[in-house]
Amino acid sequence: MKESFFIFTVLSTLAFSLCQNTTPVRDTDGNILKSGNNYYILPVMHGVGGGLIKARGSGEICTTQVAQAISEVEPGTPLKFIPANPNKDGIIRESTDLNIMFVDPLACVPNAVWRVNTDVFQLDQRTLFSRGLLGSPGPQTIDNWFKIQKYQDSYKLVYCPSVCKTCKPACADIGIQNGERGRRNLALNNKPFKVKFKKA
Repeated sequence: MKESFFIFTVLSTLAFSLCQNTTPVRDTDGNILKSGNNYYILPVMHGVGGGLIKARGSGEICTTQVAQAISEVEPGTPLKFIPANPNKDGIIRESTDLNIMFVDPLACVPNAVWRVNTDVFQLDQRTLFSRGLLGSPGPQTIDNWFKIQKYQDSYKLVYCPSVCKTCKPACADIGIQNGERGRRNLALNNKPFKVKFKKA
């Protein structure tokens, strides 16, 4: 009897855990995010800038930096979410590995997939830029995978890829780093940028 109860408890806990980890992400209209749609990533708080955009880094010719628009009325650049393990329904789920990609790539950056700049040693100086590779989950693309997690009454973006079982990435929330000329770059830090998703 005790053994049966133990097995039931383990299975129930596992089922609950799986259910928790597959909760669909929803947009500002309450609709489920789909991998085939385009979205804006917007701040939840008012008065702190607009949506996410491509910006030109220091000394760069091409706009590859991922940043927040300074103007609050700027919705940003549309994006797509592409799961590491896509399914037929195309649903984007919480805490699953995703490529995030700007949908209007430039000639100099044909894919515009987000990537963490791991060339920088200090964790909180690792900014995001759009020179990643689309798909091919594994150790070679470990810098290109992100997750959407529930945060308070909305969401946050997280870098903590699980596409490589032998890799040990330095996990962190994605927040804002103040850059040159008042620019707000996305970077890894311990102050999550609270976001929402609006269909483009």
